[in-house]
Amino acid sequence: MGKKGIETLVGLFVLLGILGLAFLALKAANLTSFGGGATYALTAKFDNIGGLKPRAAVRSAGVTVGRVASITLDAKTYQGVVRLELDKSVQFPKDSQARILTAGLLGDQYIGLEPGADENNLAAGDTITQTQSAVVLESLISQFLFNKAADAGAETGAKK
Repeated sequence: MGKKGIETLVGLFVLLGILGLAFLALKAANLTSFGGGATYALTAKFDNIGGLKPRAAVRSAGVTVGRVASITLDAKTYQGVVRLELDKSVQFPKDSQARILTAGLLGDQYIGLEPGADENNLAAGDTITQTQSAVVLESLISQFLFNKAADAGAETGAKK
């Protein structure tokens, strides 16, 4: 194999590396789905959205069925208002529940939709009323430490 052949192979290898890096960058930015399919919008209000971000996945039974379109603050109730864009081919009952979940121990947060049993489905523009806010790790740790301190204080008070 001549010098020109080796240079061509190295060029192809570099090109594949650049394409791989571009794919990883799009995956990390949550932009890998360029889908132009038909969607419909729903909203959900949460007391605490944690680290949820726009373009986060909306999943049901582990399958991605949509994306978070936007996150705003309701000035009257001081709740986070999350606008969801769901695939039109997937319809959810009116009594479905939306929860903010975490992928893994320290992974990205996403919206988990659990279908209800109502015969009527949510329509475009509807609001999901049953929601569960994000579990914030710092709150859990501080609550645990506070309870341990309270238990220790109760034990020393009981020994006296």
